[in-house]
Amino acid sequence: MSNMQLDTLRRIVQEINSSVSLHDSLDIMVNQVADAMKVDVCSIYLLDERNQRYLLMASKGLNPESVGHVSLQLSEGLVGLVGQREEIVNLENASKHERFAYLPETGEEIYNSFLGVPVMYRRKVMGVLVVQNKQPQDFSEAAESFLVTLCAQLSGVIAHAHAVGNIDVFRKPSNGATYKTFQGVPGSGGIALGRAIVLYPPADLASVPDREAEDISDELQLLDQAVSSVRTEIQQLDEKMQDSLMSEERALFSVFLRMLDENALPAEIKELIRAGNWAQGAVRRVIDKHITLFAQMEDDYLRERVSDLKDLGRRILASLQEADSSHREISPDSIIIGEEISTAALVELPVDNIAAIVTTEGAANSHMVIVARALGIPTVVGVTELPINTLDDAEMIVDAYQGRIFINPPRRMRQRYKEIQKEEEQIAKDLKQYETRDAITPDGVAVRLYVNTGLMIDVVRGVQRGAKGVGLYRSEIPFMLRDRFPGEEEQRAMYRQQLSHFANKPVTMRTLDIGADKDLPYFSIEEENSALGWRGLRFTLDHPEIFSTQVRAMLKASIGLNNLHILLPMVTSVSEVEEVLYLVERDWNAVQEEEQVKITKPKIGIMVEVPSVLLQIDEFSELVDFFSVGSNDLIQYLLAVDRNNPRVSSVYSHFHPSVLRALQRLVKDCHKYEKPVSICGEMAGDPLSAILLMAMGFNTLSMSSSNILRVRKAICHVAMSDAEKLLSEVVKMNNPLMVKSWIEYYFKNHGLGDMVKSNRLVSV
Repeated sequence: MSNMQLDTLRRIVQEINSSVSLHDSLDIMVNQVADAMKVDVCSIYLLDERNQRYLLMASKGLNPESVGHVSLQLSEGLVGLVGQREEIVNLENASKHERFAYLPETGEEIYNSFLGVPVMYRRKVMGVLVVQNKQPQDFSEAAESFLVTLCAQLSGVIAHAHAVGNIDVFRKPSNGATYKTFQGVPGSGGIALGRAIVLYPPADLASVPDREAEDISDELQLLDQAVSSVRTEIQQLDEKMQDSLMSEERALFSVFLRMLDENALPAEIKELIRAGNWAQGAVRRVIDKHITLFAQMEDDYLRERVSDLKDLGRRILASLQEADSSHREISPDSIIIGEEISTAALVELPVDNIAAIVTTEGAANSHMVIVARALGIPTVVGVTELPINTLDDAEMIVDAYQGRIFINPPRRMRQRYKEIQKEEEQIAKDLKQYETRDAITPDGVAVRLYVNTGLMIDVVRGVQRGAKGVGLYRSEIPFMLRDRFPGEEEQRAMYRQQLSHFANKPVTMRTLDIGADKDLPYFSIEEENSALGWRGLRFTLDHPEIFSTQVRAMLKASIGLNNLHILLPMVTSVSEVEEVLYLVERDWNAVQEEEQVKITKPKIGIMVEVPSVLLQIDEFSELVDFFSVGSNDLIQYLLAVDRNNPRVSSVYSHFHPSVLRALQRLVKDCHKYEKPVSICGEMAGDPLSAILLMAMGFNTLSMSSSNILRVRKAICHVAMSDAEKLLSEVVKMNNPLMVKSWIEYYFKNHGLGDMVKSNRLVSV
């Protein structure tokens, strides 16, 4: 493509993106393309799925009166051929082709050459772009390339228009509420039906003008009162959540209070007031300055801090304005939606009445989502197309298992999800009996179920649900909820709490595992390919001072309890483990000497996440005491699929034959060298895959506390002989969907149909 064509392409795309409606975009496109390519005709046909026809939506060159009226069946004409083949059709003389369909209303009989390009969005045909000329000719490869590139841009515009409800051109307008669906990223699993409440700030910083202060001393006094009021408000929120969240989970409130310290934000605001600006304008200016500084740095943590800054600024402004900061009453079954919802904004609401949370921004492991997960609130984030401002009080269904949002769902869909909710409530009651039962198969094989922890609520629920130990303590979570690296004594207190709750039971603590989607607020790592970058052990070995502080804290926390195991994340090579063992030995000796007490040396294990480890089990076995599979990352690397990317999420599956075969081989290798091997991650917590892992011979399955009872029930109802037979059958299959269906069939035929509940897709 020439530079001239690229410039033209950029100009067209820019005009399309700045247009106010889809109709305008299409009109711009056909006119600009016709002029740029010097063709006689350029037309756009969009697919009307309801009527299964292609409708002529815009054209330059064809009869204007035919636009919006002329349509073709899916298999009709050359347009239908392009759509069916999902590929370019380039003809010198279109009328001689067997699929040519003459449409007299358009006046196209005088045009001979034809170039049709499908408009595709995520494997789906959205429409067809056509250019035509009177003169018979083959369009060049450059012309094809130009249109393909343009259609790729247009597809997103069309998909967005469909999503936000700006296009309903195929049928008469209706006064009734329109049913729409949206896709986001699951944050905290569950299902909710209710009505939307748009969470908006009580004060709008952006609308505050600069204004000369009438009395500077009065403005300073007003600011002091507002800051004092907000400081009290934050302290009350902190106290309110003391029983629900650990101190590190409430760290954000401490951050707010530090920002409100007299020498922090208030000092900057007062400086502007003394310069003559009124209090509200000074608040806006200071908050905007900090937001601009953070936003320019473009990293995940600072974007989160931008949200916090906005929230804090709005609170100060609201107090200054003496505005009513209350929102519409949040009654039971309220679904809270917003662009970004801060943790403070969430916990000040009556959380018991919140059925679900949906945001257009945010990541699956943001601070707010972590807290929502701890509170058991179904949450979906990253629903980028959600038209928030039009949804207040709209009826909604949130399927947080799949990350799907349904607006104004049909009666049949509502009924089906209500049935699923009732089933879940009944299942939860039935599962209570498994809190006091051991995970023993009908033919007498015991399976150890451990819990994954990070938040205090995970510990409490793990103990309540009979976990036999902690298979994975994610030590990075308390690091993520602070604004600095915690000191050795802080860490010791945190680790002691974890170890004490599981006294006489093993607690496996993973050393700091940051990088990829787990940035520390105060140590952001920016990389083009973070999943393959500076993360896990690679980071901590480059910072032995951070690693040793953590190991020393773990060792001190274990004194008298002797239940500490240490797990190393993101191991790639033997040399890394050798270096770690040297550091641990050094710290173990130093702590014993310092504390004047004998400390049981913890067992050291490595996570099997990087495929290279699978091929060196014999060598690693000489160094470590145990292995633990991090299934989420191992699958990601085995299948070369970013598990956080919705475009390729369908490729990611723990039922993939290569995953099952790799794990089966791993267990055999570990047992050959008499080393225990466990598995944590989503795969261990899914009852369907858990019985396969059990059959492979994993010594321990470790999972979220929310999954323990379901997995225990499955184990109590599936004989080991059946599990081994299922495993031998599915490892021979070549398709993950076949594997999953085969196991689901077994479960449904053995009274365990409720185990597949979160995998069901409800449609109408």
